[in-house]
Amino acid sequence: MGAPVGLVAGLGRLPFELALGARRRGQRVAAVALEGFADPRLGEAVDACARLPVGQLERLFAFLHREEVKQVVLAGKVPKGVLFQAPERLQPDATAASLLATLVDRKDDSILRSFARALEAEGFELLAQAELAPDLLAGEGPLGSVAAAPGQLADVAFAWPIAKTLGELDVGQTVVVEGGAVLALEAIEGTDEAIRRGCALGRGGACAVKVAKPRQDPRFDVPVVGLETIRVLAAGGAGILAVEAGRTLLLEREAMLREADAAGLALLGVDGRRLPGGAR
Repeated sequence: MGAPVGLVAGLGRLPFELALGARRRGQRVAAVALEGFADPRLGEAVDACARLPVGQLERLFAFLHREEVKQVVLAGKVPKGVLFQAPERLQPDATAASLLATLVDRKDDSILRSFARALEAEGFELLAQAELAPDLLAGEGPLGSVAAAPGQLADVAFAWPIAKTLGELDVGQTVVVEGGAVLALEAIEGTDEAIRRGCALGRGGACAVKVAKPRQDPRFDVPVVGLETIRVLAAGGAGILAVEAGRTLLLEREAMLREADAAGLALLGVDGRRLPGGAR
């Protein structure tokens, strides 16, 4: 197999998808599964796996060096909300404590960039998430078989700049609207909870828009949509989900599109330079 790649894994399906992508490329995968977040089954999908608490940077670095890793990918969230509610999940060693002490704030981007610098200082190259599985990126245009109605396209164009502004502030990436009214803005609760809240406030047929942050680092926190988000949208009676084309990862794509089609949910990949109706 090719040169090994390191995978630091948090919540969700993304670590599995990237591990599969790396192995399709002939690479060996050495994963650090973050305890309490990464799926316990991840070890079955990789070549080597260490389970470590969040914050054990010295043990993480030692494992990656031992596995002769030079390139690393971060995949899967470690929600700050969970850490606030269960601070015992964060077990910082001396290196992590020193890193946290240098932060000017606790925004996601600040924390992740600080971690990225720590990895690079150890001699690792941090890869963009999509580099291991470029086939997961959403294309532009309809993604499923359900066509978007004119009113839904107008809602997408209305919500897009709002979502971009939300991302610019590093608050969230998802906005839920209906009929030109904002129903929910994503914050620390995450995409699915924001969608649930927005759909509950709507009249049926809500529009959800998820975008990349204007200054998003492709090495971490790339927008991701998967089956669970589709199920949340369907349960809430939403009518359309629009994502940023070329910058959003679609997990379990075929199953996701099947469920969206069955629910009558339109899925749309959007290039922000060409918003529906010509809006910008």
